[in-house]
Formats: sequence, C-alpha cells, structure tokens
Amino acid sequence: MSEPTGRPAWQVTADVEGRPTERACAHLGEAREVAPSTTEGCEDCLRTGGTWVHLRECLTCGHIGCCDSSPNRHAAGHARAESGHDLARSFEPGEDWAWCYADQLLLLPTR
Repeated sequence: MSEPTGRPAWQVTADVEGRPTERACAHLGEAREVAPSTTEGCEDCLRTGGTWVHLRECLTCGHIGCCDSSPNRHAAGHARAESGHDLARSFEPGEDWAWCYADQLLLLPTR
C-alpha cells in the first residue's frame, strides 16, 4: 500500500548478509516526502571534485550521496553524521529499494 504522498511504504526483507529476516526496522517512521538535493550526482563529490559509483537519497532530507562502493561513501557518512537520517533509497534509475544504515536492513516497497 502506498502512502498518500505517492511514496511507497517500506517493509524489511533481508539483513546485511542478504538472508530473509523477520527483524523489524526501528527507523521506518523517519521516511518523509523529500526532494533530491541535486539531480547531477553525489552532492558532496560534486562539491569536492570526487567520483561516485551509485547514488542514494536520504529519505529524511533528500541528501544525495554516493554508495559504499564509491571512494568516499557519502551516503553512509551522512547517515552517521545526521541524527534521524538512517534510511536511504537507491537513486538509480530502475531500482526500487531502500536501506536502513542503523539496523543494517534491506527494505522493499510494499505493494
């Protein structure tokens, strides 16, 4: 079921090892209707001249950061630095999943 904003509601599906799990994510309430901070790439890499592999969007504020496969891992750094910014979704075309950095859980949209 989608939220009234058109954004999906998220459900936990797997742990950090990719194993199915029944664990709950304590941070699902942090997800908000957000606008991306940029559509040009990783906000922090653009500022510093860095490079990125894939992009993630913070579901609390819209910060666009680079993934953990990128040299600077700005999305994870944002989650660690900003209290209450634990959820990020993939900002890659065709990908529809999110990640909770605090609980280390994969989230998929409920349908």
